[in-house]
Amino acid sequence: MSIVIMILRKMVNNKWLELSLLFGLILSVALASSMPIYTNAILQRLLLQELQQMQMSSSQYPGIYWLSVNLPSGQDKEKNGHLADTDDFLRKIGTRFGIPEQYFVRERSTQRYKVLPAEPDKVDTSRQRSADITAIDGMEGHMRLVDGRMPAQAPVDGIYEALVVEEALTELGMVLNTVFVIQDEATKETIRIKPVGVWDRSDYTDVFWYNIPSSYKNSFLIDYALFEKDFTQGGKLHVQSGYWYWALDYKEMTLHTVDTFIATHLSIDKHMDEHYETHNYNAPALKTLGTYYVKEANLKTMLWSLNVPVVLMLGFYLYMVANLITDRQKTEIAVLRSRGASRLQIIASYILESLILGAVAFCIGPYVGMYLTKVLGASSGFLEFVQRAKLDVSLSQDAFLYALIAVGSSLVMTLIPVFLATKATIVGHKQQSARQEKSSFWHIYFIDLILIGISLYGLYTYKTRIKDLLSLGLKSGDLRVDPLLFFIPAIFILGMGLLVLRLYPWFMKLIYWMGRRWWPPSLYFTLIQVSRSTLQYQFIMVFLIITIATGLFSASATRTINKNTTDKIRYSAGADITMQIRWENDAPPAILVGLQEDEGGETEEAATEPSAPHRTQYTEPSFLPFTQLPGVEHAAKVFRKRDAAFTRGKSQDTVQLMGIETKEFGQTGWMRPGLLDHHINSYLNLIAAKPSAVLISRSLAEEYGLKSGDTITVGWSGIEGVQFTVYGIVDYWPSWNPNPGTNETITVSSKTGATKVKRPMLVIGHLSYIQNNLALEPYEVWLKLKPDASSQAVYKAVTDHGYQIEALRDAKQEQIKAIKDPFQMAINGVMTLGFLISIVICFFGFLLYWVLSLHARTLQFGILRAMGISFFQLLVILIGEQVLISGAAIVIGVTTGGITSQLFVPLFEMSFDPKTQVPPFKVTFDPKDQVRLYWVVTVMITTGLAILAHIVSRIRIHQAVKLGED
Repeated sequence: MSIVIMILRKMVNNKWLELSLLFGLILSVALASSMPIYTNAILQRLLLQELQQMQMSSSQYPGIYWLSVNLPSGQDKEKNGHLADTDDFLRKIGTRFGIPEQYFVRERSTQRYKVLPAEPDKVDTSRQRSADITAIDGMEGHMRLVDGRMPAQAPVDGIYEALVVEEALTELGMVLNTVFVIQDEATKETIRIKPVGVWDRSDYTDVFWYNIPSSYKNSFLIDYALFEKDFTQGGKLHVQSGYWYWALDYKEMTLHTVDTFIATHLSIDKHMDEHYETHNYNAPALKTLGTYYVKEANLKTMLWSLNVPVVLMLGFYLYMVANLITDRQKTEIAVLRSRGASRLQIIASYILESLILGAVAFCIGPYVGMYLTKVLGASSGFLEFVQRAKLDVSLSQDAFLYALIAVGSSLVMTLIPVFLATKATIVGHKQQSARQEKSSFWHIYFIDLILIGISLYGLYTYKTRIKDLLSLGLKSGDLRVDPLLFFIPAIFILGMGLLVLRLYPWFMKLIYWMGRRWWPPSLYFTLIQVSRSTLQYQFIMVFLIITIATGLFSASATRTINKNTTDKIRYSAGADITMQIRWENDAPPAILVGLQEDEGGETEEAATEPSAPHRTQYTEPSFLPFTQLPGVEHAAKVFRKRDAAFTRGKSQDTVQLMGIETKEFGQTGWMRPGLLDHHINSYLNLIAAKPSAVLISRSLAEEYGLKSGDTITVGWSGIEGVQFTVYGIVDYWPSWNPNPGTNETITVSSKTGATKVKRPMLVIGHLSYIQNNLALEPYEVWLKLKPDASSQAVYKAVTDHGYQIEALRDAKQEQIKAIKDPFQMAINGVMTLGFLISIVICFFGFLLYWVLSLHARTLQFGILRAMGISFFQLLVILIGEQVLISGAAIVIGVTTGGITSQLFVPLFEMSFDPKTQVPPFKVTFDPKDQVRLYWVVTVMITTGLAILAHIVSRIRIHQAVKLGED
C-alpha cells in the first residue's frame, strides 16, 4: 500500500505531465475502440438500407423465411408423423432467429385432383377441372369475405365447405354453393366439397401472406384443424405439400443477430434434410447477410490502414510525454539504482503507475470512441460535414477488446524511456548530462532512409501494376481502395520528416555562419539556441510535419477519390437525369410475336418467299413539356442506336450512332473540361451548319484510317444506310465509354496479323437528319436540373403529364448513394477524424513542449532580463524560435505533403476499374482544403504563442536569480 501512496504522490507532483499522458492514452483507446464501433454502425446502416432496397426493387418482404416439402405418395402415416415433428421443431426454433417473429404460418395442400360436379345438369360438364384442398393456419384473422359466408369447421351432411378466391370461379367455371366430387383412387375415398364464400386479403400490406390470392385459383380452402384431422392424420386424401412461413421483423436485425440467423437457417436445413428427400426454402435476406463477413473484414482492414498516420502521431506523443516525465525523474532513478534498487523494481513501480492511468483510459476511452464514431458518420468529405441520420452506435465486446489492446500497446510505448533510463547509475547520469547531445536513435540507425526506401519501392511496385492494368486491360474491380495506399505514404511522410531533421541543424549553422557579423543579439541568441538544441525540438517538429503533410495528403486523396467517383457517374449518365419515355407504336405485343413464331401451317408459297421485316412505326410524344418541368434548366433529345451498321467501301462494322440537337445538347450534357482537344461546344459548332456532318470516335478513325472530309455510310437492320461526312474526331463523348469491355471480342488485324481487343466506336450526327433520312425511333430525354431542384418533383411532373418512364438514370441520386458506400464513408470520415485528432495531439504536444521548455529555462530568461534584455526583445527571441522551429516545421510539412500527394495520390487509380473509369483518373487539388488546413494550424500556433507570452510576462527576475543561487 505504501508503494501505491508513493506513486500517487509522484503523479501529483507531475500532475500536468501525467494528465497529458492520460489524455494521450484516452485518445489512443478511443481511436482503437472506434474502429469496431464504426464498423458495426456503418454495416448496420448498410444492412438495413440493402434490405429496404431489396423490398423496393423486388416487392418482396426481406423478413421472409419460407419452407416447402413435397411428399411422394405411399407411407402416408410415416410422412404425416414427420410433418408433426417438423411443426414442433420449427415452432421452437423460430425464436432463435434473433429478431422478432411477426407471424409463423403453416399451410398444407393435397395433391391436385380431377374435380367433377355432383349435379352435372347444373354445371358445364364438358369443362376439365382440377383443384386441390388447402388449409392455412390462422388465415381467418387476415382475410375478408367478398361474397358468401364462412365455411363450417366440420363437414355438413358429409360435404366439406370451403372458401375460394374470385379467380377460382372463372378458372373452375363454377358458382358458390355448387357441390363437387373429388375421388382418390389410392385411398378409395370420395370427398364432396362446395365453395360457400369468396375471400380476399383484408390488408394488402399484411406480411402474413406469402402468396397472392390469385395463386389459389385452383384451391379449395378449408379449416386448418379440419384438414389436419381428416387429411394429415386421417389420410382421406394424399397430402402432397407442406409449407412453413415466418414473417420476421427485419428492421430489428443487427450485426449481432446475423450469426444467429445463419446458424438457425443451418439447423433448419439439417432437420429438413434428415426428414425429407427434397425441400425448398426462400430467405431473401440470406444472400445479403452472407456477404457481411467479408465486408466487415475489409472495412476493419481499411480503418486500420487509414489510421496509420494517427497511430504514429499518438505513438510519438505518448513516447514524448513519457520521455519528459522520465527526464525529470532520471536523477531520482539513478539515485535509486546507486542505492541498490534493481532495474526490475524501478520498472515495476512505473508499470503500476502506467496501469493506474491505463485503467482510467480503459474506462473512459470507449465512450469517447462512440462520440468519434458519430463524427465519422457525419463526414461527407475532408473536413466536410452534413446533416445525416445519426449512426446507431453501441459498445460491443470487440470495442472493449480493442480498447484493452490499445492500453497494452500504449503502456509498452510509455515504458520504453523508463527501461532506457534504468541503465544509468548516478555517476553515469551526471556524466551523460554533462556531455554534448548525441544523435537520435532514428538518425544513428538510418531509420529515415530505410522508411523512404520502403515507400519508394512500394511506389515503384504500384506504378508497375497500374501500367499493367492499363496496357493489358485487366480488371481491378470496383472502388475498393488498397489499404497499403495509405500506409506507404504515411511512412514516406515520416521518413521525409526525419531526413529533413537530419539536415536541418546544418542548415541552421549555415544561416548563423552567413550572418554572424550582422545578427542582432536576439536573433544571434535564437540561432545559437536552436542549433544547439537538436534533440529537444525534434519531437515537436515531427509532430507538426506529420500533421501538416498528412492533412494535405488526406485532403488531396479524399478529394481525388470523391471527384473521380462523381465524374464517373456524371459522365456515364450524360446529364443530371436521363430517361426513356414510352412511344406509342404498332408493334405487336411480345407474347403474340412468340405465338406467331410457334405457329405452323404456312403455305408453300409463304415459306419459299421471304417477307420483308416489319418496320415498327412510332408516334413521337410532345417534347415541349420536358422543357417546362419544374426545376429543369435545359432539356435535350438524344437518340442512341447501339448496333448501327457502318460501311466504308467494302469494310463493314458495328458502331453506336448518336443523334443530337447541337445547341440543346451543349446546354444539357455534362463533360469534364480537358478531355477533348477543344471545348465540346467547338465540336458542336463545327457540325452545326451541315445536316450530314458527323463527329466520329478516335477508335473508328484509327481502325479505318478516317479523317476529316471522308464520307461514311451508317444505317441499321431493316434501314438502308445514308451517307455522312466526317467533320471531326473525338476521344470522349458524354455517356460513351471508349474503353473495351470484358465481353469484347479479340480480333486479328488483317494488316499486321496481331491480336487486339475490339474497341467501341461512335458516330455523332444531327437528330433531324437521322430521323428524316433513316427512321423515327424513340430517343432519350436528357435533363439538366437547377441547383436546388428536386428529382422527385421532376419524376412526379413527368408522370403527371401522362408520360410512362421505361428507363431512368439520376446522376444526383447515384452520387448520394456512392457517398453512402461504407468504404467511401470510411475514407471521408477517418481522414477527417484522423486530421482532427492529429491537430489536437499536435496542439497539446506543442503547448506541453514549450511550457516545459520555458519553465526549464526560467533561470536563463531571468539572467537575460537582468542583463538588460527587454520584455519585447525576449518576445522577439521566442518568436524567432517559433519561426525557426514551428514555422520551419510547417514549411517542411507543406512541402512534404505536396511531394507525397504528387507521388502517391495517382496510385489510387488502381482502385478504379480502368474499363469503367471514364473519364480517366485525375488527381485533384482544391485550394479550399489547403486554406482550411492553414487556418486550423494558424489558430493552433497563435493560441500557443499567446499562452507562452503570458507565461514569460509572469517571470520575476529576482526569483530566477535566486533560483540560480540555490
